[in-house]
Amino acid sequence: MMPMHRTCGTMEVHNRLLELYPEYRASLGRLEMATRERIAARTALPTQEVTIPVVVHVVYRTNVENVSDQQVQSEIEALNKDYGTTNPDKSNVPAVWSNLVSDTMIRFALAKTDPNGTLTSGITRTQTTVISFSQDNSVKSSASGGADAWPSDKYLNLWACALGGGLLGYAQFPGGPAATDGVVILNTAFGNMGTATAPFNLGRTATHEIGHWLNLRHIWGDTEDCTGTDFVDDTPNAQLPNYGKPTFPHVSCNNSPNGDMFMNYMDYVDDAAMVMFTNGQIARMHATLAGPRSSILATAQALTS
Repeated sequence: MMPMHRTCGTMEVHNRLLELYPEYRASLGRLEMATRERIAARTALPTQEVTIPVVVHVVYRTNVENVSDQQVQSEIEALNKDYGTTNPDKSNVPAVWSNLVSDTMIRFALAKTDPNGTLTSGITRTQTTVISFSQDNSVKSSASGGADAWPSDKYLNLWACALGGGLLGYAQFPGGPAATDGVVILNTAFGNMGTATAPFNLGRTATHEIGHWLNLRHIWGDTEDCTGTDFVDDTPNAQLPNYGKPTFPHVSCNNSPNGDMFMNYMDYVDDAAMVMFTNGQIARMHATLAGPRSSILATAQALTS
């Protein structure tokens, strides 16, 4: 059943990892300091287009859940439009923020070579008896009815599956365990055709979750009292997530006159309402690709060409 509002389990996963792995907390601290240093030194600005190799693990119980190759490809195309600012609806960005919208210079391609060096479509298919998965990472393991990750230092692992609890998806921030590194997406919110269902039928759940994988936080900083931060200077402080299709401006946290940047991919609005990343978010993503995710670019060309 399609959730009424966007729901993301990334922070729940993040908080659980903090409890389970003390070294994860220390690692995140080091990564954040290094990220800030790269941004301050302006070494995080994109200078050339980079392509990330993707493997999509389709985990299905019924034939309907076994999303087609075409639906998978539609997700890759949607990601490249959103991250490449070729999405036509970027024209919906309010004029006051239009100068913050730029090409991220990040692209995505299904892997053509698997971990064994064999030609691949970049799609794996696993039939399961599990009715629905939660954010406990069980979909990422064959032992619990899911599909094992390909090496996360070389591939962005995406899982498309049935999710329970009203979840649309979740991701793992850089610095966590390698075996569970990647992004999980509800199969009816994957791509923009086939079983993709409104209001999450434009492929933007993956756009949002991959933002987390590249170390972006939610636009409101995951607090309720205006003290939270997403560690990005050019996104206005916001109190809470926005849902549905808000009208501009929506003011919170003394951020008038322009209010919340609810049209940002890292808010909780419907697919049709989220249309942009900012230059500050782009710098943060590239600082991540230059740091904790640098290994994924080292072999990217060999795996996607």
